[in-house]
Amino acid sequence: MKFITPKNHNAEKVDWLISERARSIVKNYAEYTEHSESEVINLFLLNLLDDADFIVWIEKKRNNRRVVKQLGIEDLVGGEKIS
Repeated sequence: MKFITPKNHNAEKVDWLISERARSIVKNYAEYTEHSESEVINLFLLNLLDDADFIVWIEKKRNNRRVVKQLGIEDLVGGEKIS
C-alpha cells in the first residue's frame, strides 16, 4: 500500500521547451488520471529514480552526497530500494 504524501509546496515554475506531441500526451494522461498536468510530470519524473543505472552513475560521481540529498535517495543502495 502506498500512502498519500503531501504535495511539494516548494515547486518552481520552469521554462522548458517540449514537443507538441509530449504536451498532448501529458494533457490527455492528466485528463485520464484526473491529476493536474504538473502532478503528472512530477510523478513521472520521480520514476526516473527507479533507473538502477542512473543510481549507479550518481554513486560513482565525486562528491555525490549533495546530489544524493537533493534527490532524496539516501535509502537506495546498489541501485535497489531498501524495503
